[in-house]
Amino acid sequence: MTEITRVPLQPLSKGSVSKIWLGTLVAVLVGGTVAVAARPPLVGVKTLKAGEGPNPTVADLVMVNYVGKLDNGTVFDQNKNVVMQMQGTIPGFAKALAQTQRGGKYLVKIPAKLAYGDKGAGPIPANSNLTFELEVIDFRNRAELEMQQRMMERMSRAQGGAPGAEAPAAEAPAVPGAQ
Repeated sequence: MTEITRVPLQPLSKGSVSKIWLGTLVAVLVGGTVAVAARPPLVGVKTLKAGEGPNPTVADLVMVNYVGKLDNGTVFDQNKNVVMQMQGTIPGFAKALAQTQRGGKYLVKIPAKLAYGDKGAGPIPANSNLTFELEVIDFRNRAELEMQQRMMERMSRAQGGAPGAEAPAAEAPAVPGAQ
């Protein structure tokens, strides 16, 4: 029978097990801190009044009322019944819209990295967090909206022209006794 070479294990000194567990705990805490620091910033969406139905998608045009404010409360923009493409907004606003529903009112907090970042824009300074009071009026798919517009144009042409065009000239009324 062959004997397997044995490697003798040295006994651990007193307190070594505690040091191993302490080192493991420190490694886990450092790893967790790095993971939290590397996490992308999140958009905060607080529902003030619940909406109904599905959420808008990237392909939708959304009609909203909004008031945009800086952290110090300064209003930098506001609009009513504005239609916007989700793709045409800042990343944080698009992410927030994707979490809303028709008829809902929301308080949206967008971190600077998902807004205008270190560049700023107009009255918005660089590295500014933004807060929006947002109301979603309606949203429609672009294809659905274009089809509806074409149907309205056809109906308008069938009724005698486009809006604002002159009406066709009417025939002169017949005068009694004239030929």
